[in-house]
Amino acid sequence: MTSLTDETRKKALVMRLKRIEGQLRGIQNLIESGSDCEAVAQQMSASRKALDKAFFTLVGCVIAQGEIEGDDIATMLAKFA
Repeated sequence: MTSLTDETRKKALVMRLKRIEGQLRGIQNLIESGSDCEAVAQQMSASRKALDKAFFTLVGCVIAQGEIEGDDIATMLAKFA
């Protein structure tokens, strides 16, 4: 498998993951403070979607680099998506 080589894309992906990390800490605080379950579920859903978007951004970067065959990308998607 390959690694990310485009520094701009790598930095953007790391920043996205840091935002997700912040969302997850916020969810922990909601739970600890006794917030309504619906509010917690809403934030969990948003975090899950943000993580999915980060995953597909990663896949897009791999495709853009052009170092992996289409079949290997399809296998990765089938395995992890």
